[in-house]
Amino acid sequence: MKFAFLIMGDFQPKDRAAIHNGAAQIIGVTNLTEACEVAKQLYENGVACIELCGAFGESGAKEIIHATKNKIPIGYITHLPEQDTIYQSAFSK
Repeated sequence: MKFAFLIMGDFQPKDRAAIHNGAAQIIGVTNLTEACEVAKQLYENGVACIELCGAFGESGAKEIIHATKNKIPIGYITHLPEQDTIYQSAFSK
């Protein structure tokens, strides 16, 4: 199964990596619009599952689901509420 992980932040289009002959990919995107385009391309190229970094949140995940026509599983990373302060500190730098 082909799998992709999208991470959103200060990335360039070349910020991609793959292992297992491309079966697993990590792709950096700068915003939700770019992520939707990348997800659509991944789906059209046979990727069977996409996981999203926590920056997407539920609303971003729904946009990716729409971009991929709700045909493949889309998940997004979350964390436990007791770590909110730690996450805010780590990602505000």
